[in-house]
Amino acid sequence: MALIYIVEDDQNIREIESFALKNSGYQVSGYECAKDFFHQIAEKVPDLILLDVMLPDEDGLEIVRKLRSIPDTKKVPVMMVTAKTTEIDKVKGLDMGADDYITKPFGVMELISRVKALLRRSMNMEEEKFLSTGDVFLDGEKHMVYVKDEPCDLTFKEYELLKLLIQNQGIVMSRDVIMERIWGINFEGESRTLDVHIKTLRQKLKSAGSLIKTVRNVGYMIE
Repeated sequence: MALIYIVEDDQNIREIESFALKNSGYQVSGYECAKDFFHQIAEKVPDLILLDVMLPDEDGLEIVRKLRSIPDTKKVPVMMVTAKTTEIDKVKGLDMGADDYITKPFGVMELISRVKALLRRSMNMEEEKFLSTGDVFLDGEKHMVYVKDEPCDLTFKEYELLKLLIQNQGIVMSRDVIMERIWGINFEGESRTLDVHIKTLRQKLKSAGSLIKTVRNVGYMIE
């Protein structure tokens, strides 16, 4: 039975989420502030985290950054739950390392569907320790990328995007498939989110960025 932590300062929303998830067979614990959440996560790491952006003591984006910097929690699925709806807010959350993004108000069925999808992806994911293509080397143990033996500083999502493309080298990955694999099922953000990440990834890879090919009207691939 998966364990889910809810970090939400609105008691009504926290209770709705908790009730829905418990009825779906999950273990659930709720926290109204970052302090209580981090105290508990030091005791036991959950299988998934529902995280509100606006909290009384700490910004949700900063919490995601901290989670991704801690070895025990860097791979725990995180779903951002917030009233913010602009594209830039979504990109910030996803770029910091969140796995999905749902905006208030939301339907209970949609919430449960997204939670199931995130858990399925995380539990079925087979980690490959080392991947390489051309001058690019990906170290899965250190969660680092090197270009011509020089470290390349990527965000969490840029790293996951590059890994997906290398794992499927020679295969054209459609935009829909990439969005589902990297950002979660039914992600409703603007398609520009993917384009921006591809652009910055190419820039950071420098000369090796040319390995990532655009397949017009379809998606991207590494030849």
